[in-house]
Formats: sequence, structure tokens, C-alpha cells
Amino acid sequence: MGFGYQEKYYYRAIKNKLLELGFKVDEQLLASIVVAGKIIGRYYLDFLVDGIVVLEIKVADRVYPQHVRQVIGYLKAKNLKVGLVAVISPRGIIIKRVVN
Repeated sequence: MGFGYQEKYYYRAIKNKLLELGFKVDEQLLASIVVAGKIIGRYYLDFLVDGIVVLEIKVADRVYPQHVRQVIGYLKAKNLKVGLVAVISPRGIIIKRVVN
């Protein structure tokens, strides 16, 4: 597609490609933050792929620390181990692996 579109269009294209390749894709998955048995916040993951990998899509010039922190929060909230931040940048797609 190239750079220059809004995030929602990359999101749709990536979802379609993952499904085409046979992956199980859950989108906009709720992840609650629970403390002492009470929900204190909510996250919505872009994608959970095959039930094990969080995939967060961003349009930016690079991977920023807040992108990584966001995925770490998702991983903790869903008790998962691995996530990816995929940044669509003017130089191409940058992928950062995040481990909980």
C-alpha cells in the first residue's frame, strides 16, 4: 500500500491478509485491568493472532517507547507472552517484538 494512509486502512488490509493466510484473528479484543478483583481500566487490542500473539498497528515515523509500553500492558492484562508492534513508516514497515 505504501505510506500515507490512515491507520484504519492498514488495519483492514492486515486483517484481510492474516485471514487469507489462515491465521485465527480476534480484533478489538477487550483486555481488562483488574486490581484486587475490581476492573480499574480497559484496553482494546488491535489483534490477537492465533490466541497467542498481540499485534498492534501504528502509523508513525518510528517505534516509540509508548508503543512498547502499550503492548506490555496488553500482554499483562491478557496474561500473554509475546506481542508485536508494527509501525507503518515512510521507510516501510518496522516490527518490534515485545516480550512479557
